[in-house]
Parts: sequence; structure tokens; C-alpha cells
Amino acid sequence: MTARLEHSGLRVAGRSMRLCVLVLCLLPHFCWAVSYKKGDPVTLYVNKVGPYHNPQETYHYYTLPVCRPKEIHHKALSLGEVLDGDRMAESLYNIRFRESTERQALCKLTLSEKEVDQLREAVEELYYFEFVLDEIPIWGFVGYMEESGFLPHSHKVGLWTHLDFNIEYNGDSVIFANVSVKDVKPEPLEEGGAGHGAGVGSGGLSITHTYSVRWFESTLPHSRRAERLRDYSFFPKTLEIHWLSIINSLVLVVLLLGFVIIILMRVLKNDFARYNVEEDGGCDDLDQGDNGWKIIHTDVFRFPPYKSLLCAVLGVGAQFLTLATGIIVMALLGMFNVHRHGAINSAAIVLYALTSCVSGYCSCSFYTQIQGQRWVWNIILTSALFSAPLFFTWSVVNSVHWWSGSTQALPATTVLLLLGAWVLVGFPLTVIGGIVGKNRAGNFQAPCRTRNIPRQIPQQPWYKHTAVHMAIGGFLPFSAISVELYYIFATAWGREHYTLYGILLCVFAILVSVGACISVALTYFLLSGEDYRWWWRSVLSTGSTGIFIFLYSLFYYHNRSNMSGLVQSVEFFGYSLLTAFVFSLMLGTVSFWASLAFIRYIYRSLKMD
Repeated sequence: MTARLEHSGLRVAGRSMRLCVLVLCLLPHFCWAVSYKKGDPVTLYVNKVGPYHNPQETYHYYTLPVCRPKEIHHKALSLGEVLDGDRMAESLYNIRFRESTERQALCKLTLSEKEVDQLREAVEELYYFEFVLDEIPIWGFVGYMEESGFLPHSHKVGLWTHLDFNIEYNGDSVIFANVSVKDVKPEPLEEGGAGHGAGVGSGGLSITHTYSVRWFESTLPHSRRAERLRDYSFFPKTLEIHWLSIINSLVLVVLLLGFVIIILMRVLKNDFARYNVEEDGGCDDLDQGDNGWKIIHTDVFRFPPYKSLLCAVLGVGAQFLTLATGIIVMALLGMFNVHRHGAINSAAIVLYALTSCVSGYCSCSFYTQIQGQRWVWNIILTSALFSAPLFFTWSVVNSVHWWSGSTQALPATTVLLLLGAWVLVGFPLTVIGGIVGKNRAGNFQAPCRTRNIPRQIPQQPWYKHTAVHMAIGGFLPFSAISVELYYIFATAWGREHYTLYGILLCVFAILVSVGACISVALTYFLLSGEDYRWWWRSVLSTGSTGIFIFLYSLFYYHNRSNMSGLVQSVEFFGYSLLTAFVFSLMLGTVSFWASLAFIRYIYRSLKMD
């Protein structure tokens, strides 16, 4: 039986590795320099448009009534680019390397009243467009809107019909590109309006689109062209070092460590001196007339209810701790370039699939240690604990995007690829990790024996109830990252580019340390009240940080962002709930293992024969 399992595991692992290679091939490749000769065509791809203040609401550029080829050819995209909402297609712009042109005609359009209304609505909602030239994103606004006066009120809406492309080169490679509308007059989008290149006929509003291309020599080498993009300011610039967040977090960590190490250790020292008076007594012969955490030594290691769910939480939490650390380390190694599309998304998907073995191993190993019998069900529960909520949330969000025609709606091929990655990589690795964890699991190693009859728990004061511990244990870790959390939200849901991954690693370590310290302190207070139900309490105490993070997301949405509309709201709150859930799993896992190590230490320190 064991041999068949091992042989089956090897076959599954082989299939998993083959699919992993396929998924890795879809990761955004490194930006190799493309060499051009003078006069060679440089393809400009149109990508997407969307409201400036709703970054996750994007549509294909050709959904607007703009110049387009008769037959649209799309560019092959990586997995990360598709997840980022990119849908690149070839444009009509004729750009040749190092050949400047002035006021080249692109096309002439006759817009119906409905199309004019569509463009006017896009301009009023501050639609921006994104083009891509030699892997360099180019951004600009679709039109121009001006509000002035109160009485009389003036509302002017114009469309940019001329674009100036400014391209920098060094030798035979492109370094940077942007678009400008300086000294260009917008075309009024009003019935009967006329400007340069436009006329009103019986068929509607006629508009001529033109463009200019200007080439400039640069001394910046191709290997450093990402620096040029970071200095560009269409979107807010890269975030600077925020010392307030770092100092706030460090002070909180020092105070908590001082509290746990100095105060708590002094209290434990007095407890040990009082409990170990009778050096000849065993753990089961301790004075039952005493009180405090000593008296519950025969119940503190009594296994909790819902053992399978607890182990699944610990397994998935360990997986996300590994995943978060891996993403931050990869970012520190410079694997995510600012000008690449969706690199972090692709890396997160691949790492999530590969680290599934961590969740299976940790969950099933601990489940076996605490005498769990239904290990197959435990593996299934571990695999579905996060993937099921993720699939449900994604289904709702993707349906809303599909209904609105947004490019954020994933195509069927990408959905099948992601499903295949989970079915052929994620789930099999969870099973393999679970089998290995079950076979390698040792004993639980409890310092004291557990009696058959549980001890009655005395009435607890209000400040030792679960809700109070969750409020304290969740608020303190949240306060340690609250300032940094703003910058993370501004990066995930805004326009900023986060590059301070060294600071992020420090904050992540601070978060884990604070969670562990708070958990140890709250667990000691719980045990000192002769309450031995610490298993789930330790998970919930700092796992409640996720609740505070979700409450902060509500605050951010209403007070720190300009997001609006059904599409953006559904995606924001859906994925904010998932983010809060992930934080709860990670910090709950850290909290539990810190509490378990602490409890084993204090009961092992009691003198026993």
C-alpha cells in the first residue's frame, strides 16, 4: 500500500512539475533590449482605458469610438498581463525608429450622436488611456474637461484629437516614451461644435485624428531605463521612505518586548518559586489547594474541539507566511520591474501553487499529533479553506466585470489555466505534503498527563472574555502597521508604485513579533484565571487583526480614495475581505505556535520526578 502511494505521489509530482514549468513560462520575461535600425517600424500597441480614480475598472481601448484597423490583431500576453487587465492590440500609428514626423493623419471619423455621448461620458469620468511601445507604458487622458463659474456655470468637454509622441533612444534601443498634448486645442464634444479639423454634417460630427513623432537622443543605457519611468509623473511618484510608520512600529515592538520579557518573566519567576516548593512532588501531585495556572496542569493539554479545522487554519496560515516572505524576498532581489505588467500577480500564483505542500504538511502533521483520525478529510478541508472563498469571491467579481465589459474579466483560456494550476499542482502538492506530514508526525510531547474528566472552569471577569482579548490582540498588531497599511492600499488600489521592499520586510517582521508577544501575554492571563481553553483563543486573539484591517478598508474607501461605481466597489470589498481573511490566518498561526511554545516552557519548568 505504501509503495503504491509513493509511486502515485511520484506520478502526481511529475505532472505537477510539468504544469509548473508551463506556468513559469507565462511569467513576465525579463526585458531584453530590442535592437532597431533607422527606419525600422516600432509597433505601438493600444491597451486599455478606464476612470483615473478606479484603477481596477478598465476597458479595451477599442471600446471607444476611436481610430482602429479593419482587422484587429492582439498581442500574445503573459499570465500576469492578463490578470492585470491588459488587452494589447496593434494600432494604426506608423512609428519608425529615429524618424520624426509632424501632424501625420491617423484617420477621419464621423461620430454619431450616441458615440459623441460615449466620448463625452468618458471625458467627464476622467478616462485615461494606456499604450505600450517596446514594453514601455504610455499614459494620457482621453479628453479635457473644464468647470468654471457658479452663475453662469460653464461646463466644457473636449477630446484630444492630436497626440505628440516623444521618444528617447540610445544607440539602437528605445529608452523612454510618453505622449503630450501641450499647445494642442481639444475638440469640443458639443452638438454643432466645430474646431480645427472638424465639421458638422448630416451624418454627425466629423473629427480628424492626427499625431506627431519626435525622437530625442538619451545617454541612459537600456539596462537603466526603468529609472526613467520611475521619474515620470503621470501617476503619483514612487513612495518615499515614511519614517513615522517605522518609528511608530519600532517603539511599539520595544514596549511589547519589554512587557513580555521583563514583567511577564518576573511574574513567572515568582510563580516558579511558589509552585516548586515541594521538589519531591510530581506534576500530578502538585498542591491542589493552590490556584493559578499550575492547578490546571491536567487540563491545559486537553485537545480542543474542531481539531481538523484548527489544523487547517494552521496549515494555510503557514502557507501564506511562506508565500508573503517569498514575494518580499523576490522583490528585494529586484525580480519585479516597475515597467513590467503583472509580475507580482504571476509570482503570487506560482508560489501559491508550489507552497501548497507547506499547508498540507503542517496541517496533517499536527492533526496526527493531536490524535486526529480523519486525515483525508483534513487534507480536503485544508485545500478548500482558502481556495473555496477565493473562487466564490472571484466568481462574483469576474461576473460583474464581464457584465460591464471590463478587461479585468478573465478570458476562458486563462480561467482554465488557473483551474488547471490548482487541480494539477496546488491540490496534488497539498495531498503529497499531507501524506508526508502524517508519516513523519511524532508525538505531541505534552509535559503533563491529561485527566479523563475535565476540570470545571471558574467564572471569569469581563476583561478575560474572548471578545475583549480579540479587541486587544487585534488592535495592537494593527496599530503597528496602520501607517504602512495606507501605502500598501495606495499601491494595491491606487496609482502609486511601491519599491521600499526592505522597509516592508521590516514591517512584516514587526507584525509577526507583535502578534507573538501579544499572544503570549494574553495566554498567560487566560491560564492564570484557571481557564485552559487556550487553543482557539490563541488563534482568535491576534487573528482578529483581520477584522481591523477590513474596517480600515472601509475607512480608506470612503475617506482616502475617489473610487466609486458598482464594478470598483464589488472588487474592492470582495478582495479586501479576502485580504483580511489571509491576515487572520497568518497571525492566528503565529499566535498559536507562540502560545504553544510558551505553555510547554512554563509547564516543563515545573519540577517533576
